[in-house]
Amino acid sequence: MSFILNIETATKNCSVAIAKNGKTIVCREIAEEGYSHAEKLHVFIEEIIAESGISVHDLAAVAVSQGPGSYTGLRIGVSAAKGLCFALNIPLIAVDTLQTLASQAKVSDGKIIPMLDARRMEVYSAIFSADLKTERSILAEVIDENSFNDFTETLYFVGDCAEKCKTVLTKENFVFLENVKYPSAGAMSKISYDKYQKSDTVDVAYFEPYYLKDFMIAPPKKQ
Repeated sequence: MSFILNIETATKNCSVAIAKNGKTIVCREIAEEGYSHAEKLHVFIEEIIAESGISVHDLAAVAVSQGPGSYTGLRIGVSAAKGLCFALNIPLIAVDTLQTLASQAKVSDGKIIPMLDARRMEVYSAIFSADLKTERSILAEVIDENSFNDFTETLYFVGDCAEKCKTVLTKENFVFLENVKYPSAGAMSKISYDKYQKSDTVDVAYFEPYYLKDFMIAPPKKQ
């Protein structure tokens, strides 16, 4: 059997889970405005290891959210994951944050569009089929009333952008699943296990999160 520790810190949600053969057995998470990842992450890891009844030496791998998302949150999660992988000599698995978010939308038709808040009307987004096949890769984009107008099928939007985006995304085929706000480590379990079985891992020493931040750099104001 394979135990994998999943770490998700790309958003306000500090989330960790232990999975056995791709099924979550313990999950601990908290979403706070103050981004308490630095204080909570290692505590949560210790708690779920104890609650699951295993030792860290029973872990077959560590999976971490690779972004896009919060620069600080991603750094904290990746640093913790790398430290464990180095210490235990086990592989590191990188999981697409938006795929994790999309997997939390349990739909049987249409498209799933996970979106994470950047600033103003900017979001990080991707498009997935109902069975989680990637149909458009990650983009940093500005949302307006013309966004996604070419789609006629039902679009299911998930993420922390509902409040600002539903004011402009008003077509009848646009559905906001507001109960799916943040990616969760518990939803990473199947994805990370599939990657583990395929030996789809990353180099522990050289792996860096996918920040997707460049588009947010504004030109300096004229004096």
